[in-house]
Amino acid sequence: MPKQENNLITRRALIRAAAGAACVSAAGCITPMPGMFFIRPPGVPFDPTPMDVVSAMLRLADLKTWDTVFDLGCGDGRIVMAAARFYGVRGVCVDVDRYLIYEGRENARVNNLFDKVFFLNQDMFETDLGDATVVMLYLSREMNLALRPKLKRELRPGSRIVSHMHDMGDWEPREVVKVTSGGQERPIYLWVIDGAPDKIIAEAKTEQRDL
Repeated sequence: MPKQENNLITRRALIRAAAGAACVSAAGCITPMPGMFFIRPPGVPFDPTPMDVVSAMLRLADLKTWDTVFDLGCGDGRIVMAAARFYGVRGVCVDVDRYLIYEGRENARVNNLFDKVFFLNQDMFETDLGDATVVMLYLSREMNLALRPKLKRELRPGSRIVSHMHDMGDWEPREVVKVTSGGQERPIYLWVIDGAPDKIIAEAKTEQRDL
């Protein structure tokens, strides 16, 4: 192959790679890469949580420096990375999409958070939640309901569950905050695991906060 043509192909490849990275970081769309795949079909499509909603979720969780935050279906890991950066906590990001896990690890490395944020390319239903004190969710109502037995079984008393957009059926939330972002009202739900092993605190309380 002539050297000039080879250089042209190399430049085109670099442009495509740069465009794919920009697409993910700026717009949240996914550019498939060789060797990146789902370990199983995702239960919900990737829809990045707006950063103002991320901030509200972290405030609602009332994070302390000793907390360990798990994000099930983490996408690019923005929720846990924001928790690590602004609250000093450690966290675990879990997703079936290997490309998103790769992207999240790179973001954590660039932002010097690699010692605080860990990434698991894993099915959330197989993830051990024993170390979690806070669980973040932005899934679907159906997946929230499917997770309920696991959350009740594995989370310790006092652990918090925060869900963006979707409730937990007949589990009454301790608090609900509504955030308007991008012209859409987005509810955020908080539950706290009670001392009884098979019970969720059911103090229904709805409150709006100024963000």
